Amino acid sequence: MLDPVETAIEQAVFYDTHCHLADPAFAGDLEAVLDRARAAGVRGMVVIATDLTESRRCIELAERHPDLYAVVGWHPNHAAEAPEDLRPALRELATHPKVVALGETGMDAFRLPADPTKREPVLHIQERLFRQHLEVAAETGLGCVVHQRAIFDRTVAVYAEYAPQVRAVFHCFAEPVAALERLLALGARVSYTGMTTFRKNDGLRATVAATPLDALMLETDAPYLAPEPFRGQRCEPAFVVETARTVAAVKGITLNELSRCTCATAERFFPRMRQKN
Repeated sequence: MLDPVETAIEQAVFYDTHCHLADPAFAGDLEAVLDRARAAGVRGMVVIATDLTESRRCIELAERHPDLYAVVGWHPNHAAEAPEDLRPALRELATHPKVVALGETGMDAFRLPADPTKREPVLHIQERLFRQHLEVAAETGLGCVVHQRAIFDRTVAVYAEYAPQVRAVFHCFAEPVAALERLLALGARVSYTGMTTFRKNDGLRATVAATPLDALMLETDAPYLAPEPFRGQRCEPAFVVETARTVAAVKGITLNELSRCTCATAERFFPRMRQKN
């Protein structure tokens, strides 16, 4: 059970801009999870897909709940199972009014073999899919939710080709300040998870401190990366408040100010969230 919410939190509201509520981890108690999020002051939740089947499931959830919004696409870790050309499906899904962005897309080399002959074919597929998301984003005016792990330079190089036409948020950002500055120069945003609360993560908190408020969003990546004091448990959108506490403390601002800034940033990045559907 969550701890009682402080008065300051009751006055401040936040978006969870990245959560996987279509994940089987929430199959048994999704309504209770949503109730806890709303009670904690979560204004809206952006539900992220990892393939086309889950994309449609995210849209169904968003249709049922006014405060849920869908991001549709194909995760790079599942690139080998993706169709050769994802663009027709993305174009169709992007027409739905509750679809607020494409993704999550990008590149991930974390678990790939070191042998280039085995590694590069997978990265080639990931890059092709990433480019397809970026192309459709440029066509539709939607942003891209970008995933990268252990391949920052190449991911940024691909995005840079599309940056003048496509806004992007690099989710679960955990890179040093120098990497942040490269993204800011391209006009990208970053979002922070419960990793900011981990006791030994002073380096990440330094990056948070360097992030302009108009380029910063909050997320849980639920059911992953639960913040302190829930680390090791299933994460859920209500826990975004714990990340907000840490970020506000690092930035030296009140929760209410962080609420105003991060909600405004999220609504600029996901403009369809401001529309009544």
